Amino acid sequence: MQRRTFLKKAAVGLAATTVAAPAVAQSPGQVRWRMATSWPKSLDTMYGSADEMCKRIGQLTDGKFTIQCFAAGEVVGGLQVFDAVSNKTIECGHTLTSFYFGKDPVYAFDAGVAFGTNSRQQAAWMYYGGGLDILREVFLKQKLLNFPCGNVGVQMGGWYRKEINTPEDLKGLRMRIGGLGGVVLQRLGAIPTQIAAGDIYPSLERGTIDAAEWIGPYDDEKLGFHKVAPYYYTPGWWEGSAMITSLVNTDAWHDLPQAYKNAFEAAANEQNLLMLAKYDFKNPAALKRLIASGTKLRAFPQPVLEACYKATGETFNELSGKSADFKRVYEHWKEFINTSNQWFQMAEYRLDAFRYSSTKW
Repeated sequence: MQRRTFLKKAAVGLAATTVAAPAVAQSPGQVRWRMATSWPKSLDTMYGSADEMCKRIGQLTDGKFTIQCFAAGEVVGGLQVFDAVSNKTIECGHTLTSFYFGKDPVYAFDAGVAFGTNSRQQAAWMYYGGGLDILREVFLKQKLLNFPCGNVGVQMGGWYRKEINTPEDLKGLRMRIGGLGGVVLQRLGAIPTQIAAGDIYPSLERGTIDAAEWIGPYDDEKLGFHKVAPYYYTPGWWEGSAMITSLVNTDAWHDLPQAYKNAFEAAANEQNLLMLAKYDFKNPAALKRLIASGTKLRAFPQPVLEACYKATGETFNELSGKSADFKRVYEHWKEFINTSNQWFQMAEYRLDAFRYSSTKW
């Protein structure tokens, strides 16, 4: 009896081993990718977020899926990330897709457009409002998948050698600004140019440009713009939300085991929250330091903002007439933001306006 019981238990154990064996054999193996970023290592917010994302993917996969993170210029230039990933020179990138406005203006919606969404609205549109789906259709044409992986929030309006008091002061202004914002300013007589982060300071110092925008106090302080341009303007109306994107080559993604895909998306979503939180924490103290060092803080006058808003609407309509993709995404985005703005104006704006003007704990 005991022998028969032992044999039954042994048979059950053998069966369990037989069933389990294929699962072990089919577990994902080692995968190594490289990520090219558009940022110098000195920007611990941008490059640091990309690096943390890569490390997190390794943690989530027990070190089996590793991604090596590279600063701008180490593999490709900061503004060459799009092409490098599309051509599969590198598997993935970390960039601001409005850098590639010249390739197709519709990419600007992935990052954020002039007088557009704030960071929360951008996330709502992308994740739940269909924005990610409609933009994926556009990026897939270049063998790319776009993954939100960070946000800097509303930007500052940039650094200027002279004050901007009227729309006429924009005429002839040589400014480092790319994407849709640059096109709008060009309509008002400015001369926009796109320069990578590491080249902005020397261009301002030499007088090659008269003004430059980057992100906000924390990063701008690191890059030293306050030393060569005294006037710091707000707000950065051209990007109420500057969402950062990880671009992934579609062939590389297709070959990735599902568990690794899940880890990649989870790490990207995590950084979409953490980057914004870091900026919101770091920017206030940095702004105080800049003002203490002599920076002259200014707000764009109402006539300047109104002129820029009018030029933005004209630019949207012009681009919609030239590109079916731009028109389709713009119409989709416009329906979302008009509804979203009603809610934010009714609830968020009223509370914020009271808190900022009337309370101090």
